[in-house]
Amino acid sequence: MSILIDETKRVLVQGITGREGMARTRLMLEYGTQVVAGTSPGKAGETVQSVPVYDTVGEAIEKHGRFDISVIFVPGPFVKAAAIEAIYAGIPLSVLVPDRVPIHDILFIADLASERGTRFVGPNTLGVMSPGRALVGMIGGRSEFVRENFKRGPVGVISRSGGITTSIAYYLNRIGIGQTTVMHVGGDPIVGINLAEALELFEQDDETQAVVMFGEIGSTQEEQAASLVSSGKFTKPLVAFIGGASARQGMRFSHAGAIIEGGRGTYEGKVKALRNAGCLVVENFSDIPHFTRDVLGNGS
Repeated sequence: MSILIDETKRVLVQGITGREGMARTRLMLEYGTQVVAGTSPGKAGETVQSVPVYDTVGEAIEKHGRFDISVIFVPGPFVKAAAIEAIYAGIPLSVLVPDRVPIHDILFIADLASERGTRFVGPNTLGVMSPGRALVGMIGGRSEFVRENFKRGPVGVISRSGGITTSIAYYLNRIGIGQTTVMHVGGDPIVGINLAEALELFEQDDETQAVVMFGEIGSTQEEQAASLVSSGKFTKPLVAFIGGASARQGMRFSHAGAIIEGGRGTYEGKVKALRNAGCLVVENFSDIPHFTRDVLGNGS
């Protein structure tokens, strides 16, 4: 199986007529994602890659029925309005690709999603993909690259970095280890489905035998993941790498959410929490594939 995305999911693209919307719609379609419709106010009646465009989410639903996922490609300041529209329309999952979404907007979206029983990935995410099945967002960039370098297999991948998400899958595949699902949770301080919540989803997936996680300084996502393992709510092998070993308090490391403040979110604290929970924390990024192979029992 997989988590969040597969070939059966019906996808709506909000902002489909923008530059990113058009390019990523092509990527998703070429990879086999079931993109049914798109929206762009004032552009109703147009098509993008033969996908019909509507002014509103409601109009798209009226014409095509339910959607499982909405992928949002609009400028950061307009993400809130787009997400509200998708949530009120009852779409179970939204993928918020843009960066520079105001943090108070994300807080509002998070509260509304919780109230309405929906979920979201991101913001500032490359999205989610299930090798050989489908993808939502922009993971891999080109369908040719994705088809060549992402293969189906027994390992889940979750990451706070978009580039590292792709790199982990690439290097796992180099030694013959495929993935069930590859997910970039997003690089902002507040995200929808965080690392721990993604682990809960992987726990329920029968095909996932182990998970590789890339974390980094800032926030408490990794500590939450460690608590999940300690509580017995995640029981599969977890191979983790934490970026930012040399960072000091007040230093920002690559992403908006990766900053140590008030002694919280340190590299040392995250590594200690994960190791105390029994997770395998590797010190060198290049060691990830080989340690993953070891925990799967496929070699020494």
